[in-house]
Amino acid sequence: MTFATGRLRKYFAPMDMTEGNSLRQIVRFSIPLLIGNFAQQMYSTVDAIVVGNYIGDSALGAVGLSFSPIMLIFALFIGISTGAGITVSQYFGAKDRQMLGKAVGTVIVLAFVSGGICTLLGVSVARPLLVLLGSPPEMLDMAATYLTIYFGGVISLVYFNILSGVLRGMGDSISPLLYLLFASVLNIALDILFVTQFGMKTDGVALATVIAQTFAALLAFRKLRRMTEVVDVKRSDLKLNRGIAGKIIRLGLPLGAMQMVGSMQAVLIQALVNSMGSLVVTTITAVMRVDGFIMMTNFSFATAATTFTAQNFGAKKLARIRKGHRDMLKIALTSSLILVTGIVLFGRQLMELFTSTDAVAASGARFFRILAAGYVAFAVLQTFVGAMNGMSQTTIPMIMSIIATMGVRLPLAYLIAYLMRSAAWPNGNPDAIFISLLIAWVFNATVTGLIYHFGRWRKRVETRVLSEGVGL
Repeated sequence: MTFATGRLRKYFAPMDMTEGNSLRQIVRFSIPLLIGNFAQQMYSTVDAIVVGNYIGDSALGAVGLSFSPIMLIFALFIGISTGAGITVSQYFGAKDRQMLGKAVGTVIVLAFVSGGICTLLGVSVARPLLVLLGSPPEMLDMAATYLTIYFGGVISLVYFNILSGVLRGMGDSISPLLYLLFASVLNIALDILFVTQFGMKTDGVALATVIAQTFAALLAFRKLRRMTEVVDVKRSDLKLNRGIAGKIIRLGLPLGAMQMVGSMQAVLIQALVNSMGSLVVTTITAVMRVDGFIMMTNFSFATAATTFTAQNFGAKKLARIRKGHRDMLKIALTSSLILVTGIVLFGRQLMELFTSTDAVAASGARFFRILAAGYVAFAVLQTFVGAMNGMSQTTIPMIMSIIATMGVRLPLAYLIAYLMRSAAWPNGNPDAIFISLLIAWVFNATVTGLIYHFGRWRKRVETRVLSEGVGL
């Protein structure tokens, strides 16, 4: 019994990724991330399945309309969350217990502030933003209701994601996974209960998500308070430490700006999608739910690459960073090829989980075929981005993301749509949405890879960290 308990505690303990077999550690760390991100994606996917099957295609489209405004408002907190995770990982890798405690305390305060901002912004601009985007009238009220309730409880979502980032920064990817699984099961049960038994619509699925995420946030906070073996968070640490907060913001601002620009681009793309009609809106909503599972896989690799790199960056083990990145590339390529094969072969069947409309299922399967090669390119891109972020170089990925989204994807989407106008598609063929995305992903992965391997930044950063340490 003692041996079994010890093994169990080992899996739930923070993982020091500065020693041992890098490939084994990355795989061990990544698997809970993958499962956890799949579970997180289940929130929106179950919402879509329940809404699409029990309420109808208009309600499904209404939930889809909410995605771009949510990501636009969340840009600030996503940047802070990632910057916090990088900072915690670096202090953990450097074995600086005092600074680690101060960093965690600062993060808790920042989570409260950013969560409050997200709530105020989200609730106040939800409906006006949907109107500005030209949302179809039959979907507007349901989408506005969904967004208002979602943002009303968004502080729990902010807290859970930021605290999960802290736990992962210290090498614990198991605990956030368990909390996500619990929240996902609760979310599914509440979705079905509110919609099928209480007769609620999009308000029911939004409320279910808020309740489930609140429980997950409380569990993550409880876990962090109990990790006294690696970090002490004193009452005096629960304040904004100027130096640490400055570092988190300095790292997070480029990431937040990147998310903000990407979200603005998504909003402008959504306006193009809306002009193509409600059938296209519904189709792309379902496509994005399936797409989310693949993207979560890629984001898991980015998180694993960031954590591994940041810990070893703090420990000044630069050769180990290079070896770990090669291992990360192998894992990313293998898994993305498997996923792409599955989505190409079974794209229509996946679409039929969300709708019984033949036109929607057929169009969605075609969109997946267009994006197939792009998913592989995006997986490779995320390993480069994660490694750069772990070395505190968040500006380079930001610049490349802005170029790829606003300079390549957005103008191409409108141009290709214009060139593909027809009697059937007077505002442009929806294939343009995905052709432009494919080109942008391949472009970004290619250029970012060249910068990672041959850019001058790397030698400069490595020289500085060896001489000055992690407080850069």
